[in-house]
This record gives sequence, structure tokens and C-alpha cells, in this order.
Amino acid sequence: MDILIKASQFIMSLSLLVILHEFGHFIPAKLFKTRVEKFYLFFNPKFSLYKKKIKDTEWGIGWLPLGGYVKIAGMVDESMDTEQLKQPAQPWEFRSKKAWQRLIIMIGGVVVNIILGLIIYIGVSYYYGEERLDPTKLEKGLAVHPYLKKYGIVSGDEILSVDGEKVTNVMEVSAQVMMRGAQDLKVKHSNGKIQNIHFPDDIEYELFQAGAFPMVSLRSTALSIDSVLPKSNALQAGLKKGDQFVAINGNSLTYFDEIQRNLFENKGKKIEARILRGKDTINLNAFVTLEGTLGYVSSGGKIIDEKLVKEYKPGFIESIGLGYKKASSTLQDYAGQLKFMFTKKGASSIGGFARMGNMFPSSWDWHIFWLNTAFLSLALAIMNILPIPALDGGHVVFLLYEMITGKEAPQKVLEYAQYVGIVLLLTLMVYANGNDIYRIFFK
Repeated sequence: MDILIKASQFIMSLSLLVILHEFGHFIPAKLFKTRVEKFYLFFNPKFSLYKKKIKDTEWGIGWLPLGGYVKIAGMVDESMDTEQLKQPAQPWEFRSKKAWQRLIIMIGGVVVNIILGLIIYIGVSYYYGEERLDPTKLEKGLAVHPYLKKYGIVSGDEILSVDGEKVTNVMEVSAQVMMRGAQDLKVKHSNGKIQNIHFPDDIEYELFQAGAFPMVSLRSTALSIDSVLPKSNALQAGLKKGDQFVAINGNSLTYFDEIQRNLFENKGKKIEARILRGKDTINLNAFVTLEGTLGYVSSGGKIIDEKLVKEYKPGFIESIGLGYKKASSTLQDYAGQLKFMFTKKGASSIGGFARMGNMFPSSWDWHIFWLNTAFLSLALAIMNILPIPALDGGHVVFLLYEMITGKEAPQKVLEYAQYVGIVLLLTLMVYANGNDIYRIFFK
């Protein structure tokens, strides 16, 4: 049932994004009197679940839920239908339109995705409000990833500012350092001493390779196990759902970050965990992975400084500013994290539809649904504008070339580029979803 609820939310979100993205191409195409031959939600190799011809356009639903498409007359696209292109250009065809008109048609989907993400974030800010917390009033400080000890930052410390900007959202700190290039932190240690810490260049790659994300979070008492992952070291050690950590190697535990620190310091080693199971206290031996994990999901626990978290309901005008800020930072952060794909760890972390589906909770939550939909909309915009043939960005590159040089790219070049792009995208799709399958059955 949990899987069905997650899948339902994901498919609903994906369907909404695909339809609106394709309308972003369809509407300017019709405005410029360009014939749209097909408009499909999902792909339809061999057959369609539903189709109906209305005037010049066939509207349909495919059976392969990997996206969607509009087929525009006189355009080299993923259908690779080039027979039409062997005939003289007709006035209703894409190729007969001016370059600037074709450019607007091609970027229409990306523009719609950005506008949609912005509108959703504005709506979420206005309807749900947001949680705010003054990080300078924390009683127990922050939970800090143990790798940051290398730079003199440990759990219990507070982050006062990042690159001179006062911290108002603890969860933004990680993004500021790893995706936005921040290097200077003002830290207040648990003994009251304030220290300025400067990170080296490429700190984001160092932290990413160490798995130090998020860098900081609010401290919690999440000592209990919610679920044990299959084929994990936790399962082999005999850990079960409902178990509660009491100590590791004789070190008593109060906060979740203390579990994280003890595991991190014992990577690749055997530990002795004292566990509370019901009313019984037992000792179990477990091997920690080289990544510093056991393979379990902790329960939510209690946020230590939960009383400092305040609900804030902005007015509509303020919600516009908050939504814009959230949308722009999401775009920046998603584009910024693409650089990690070219690292060994980043390549192995790429996920497909299963990973995206797991973004959604196992119980229906409209707040999270809309936040995830806004994020996916902006992520779709970034991915589609990449200069890869077969994506919108690939077409944009050739159109910009034409507008700058005054010469159209040869038809054969467009066709071959489309073939290359399709192969690249299919390879990436197989690899990403293969990673999902590997994680599900072999990790």
C-alpha cells in the first residue's frame, strides 16, 4: 500500500508536469500557425492507450510513462520521421517559420516549468506558511556531520553567519556551501567562543566525497530504528524495527548525531551496540560500512529545540517574494549539483524513477506533494535546457547558431545530432534506473 501511495503521487505529479511542459511548446506553435500533429502524455511505441483526432492534432495517452511529447510538423524530433522533410517546406511547418519564432516554440516548455515552479512555491508559502527558527537561541546547538571536525566544527556548535550573511534557516547552510560556493562561516562553539572558519577551494567536492550532506541539522533524539534495509549490515547484526540505541562501544547516546559520529569514527570496523528491545537490554556486534553506515532508517525522534520553531504565515505580497527566493535558490542549487555527476560517487548516486518516487511520502500529504512537484518542475527545466541533442536545449543551440551566422544547420547534421542525443538519453535512463534496481536488490 505504501508503494502504491508513493507511486500515485509521483505519477500524478509527473503527468501534470509533462502536460504543462508540452503545452509550453503547443501554445506558441499554434500562435505562430504551426501545425502540431500529435500531443501525447507518455510515449506510445506500437500502440496508444487512448487517442482522438481533433482538427490537425492527435491527442493521446501512451503506455510508457517516461515523459511525453508534441510532434510538430516539419521538425526533426525524437520520432525521427524525416519523410516529410524530403518535400518542399509548407507554410504551416516548423522549418518555414522565422528563427526567433522557432526559438520561442522550443523554449516554451522550459519557460512553463519555471513559471509553474514559481507559482507553486508562492502558493505553498501563502497557504501553508513556513517554519522559522533563530539559530542563535539553540539550547544544544546543531547536529554537525562528524567530517566537519576536521575544520573545528562539531555537534553542539552554532553557525551564526555564512559569507557574512546571518543564518535564518539552518537547512540552507549545506546548500550555501556545497552548491553556492560559500567558504566563510562564523561559528559559536559550545563553550561560547566565536571563531571564523574559512573553507578551502573545492570544499564542496571534499564534503560530497565524504558523504557530509547535510553538513548541519537540528539535533534530535532519533535513537530508534524505524526499518532495517535488506541485505544490510544492520540486518546481519540482528537489529530489528523498534530497537533503540543505548550505547556504542561503551559510549552512551543521547542524540542521533552521536550515533552518526560513532559510526563515522569506526568505518570498516566492528562495533558493539547496546540496544533496548522492549524491556530488555541486549548487546549486538555489527560491522560498519566504509561509508560509516549500518543500513537502517531511524525513527523521527524529537527535535531538541522544537519549541524554537515558529510557524509564520506571510501575506500574499510577501509570499511572492518568498516564492521567488525559493524558486531561484532551487534552480541555482539543482544546477550547482550537476557538477557532482562527473565524480565517481556522483555517478553511482544517480537515480531514476524509483528514486524520484521515493521523494514522496507513504501517506498522502498535499504540502509535500506540491513542494516535490515544484522541485521536479524546476529540475525538469534545467535538464531540458541542457545543450544535448534531442532535448530542448539541443534544438536551442542550433537555432542560436542560425540566428548568429544567418545560416541554417544542414538537415543531415540535425538528423545525426538527434540520433546521438537519443542514444545518450537512453543510455543515461538505463544507467539511472539500473542504479535504482541495484540499490533495491543488491545493497
